[in-house]
Amino acid sequence: MGISNLAKGGVAGVVLRWASRLRFPYLFVLTVALFLLNVLLADPLPFADELLMGLAAILLGSLRKSRREDIPPPADGAP
Repeated sequence: MGISNLAKGGVAGVVLRWASRLRFPYLFVLTVALFLLNVLLADPLPFADELLMGLAAILLGSLRKSRREDIPPPADGAP
């Protein structure tokens, strides 16, 4: 019997694994909504700051990944 998903990374890990499968617009909206909720209310969720940092990292990683896909492969004989 393996370790459950919750034991591997806690609640923050489960949320970040789920969020890593989201596409850019939904990930951006989720990040902004959590940020605004964290700013307006005094620590509404436990580990909200950790979730924000993880979501920002996933968001930046998805931006970089999409740019890499748009770059055409180099032509033959290019250095």
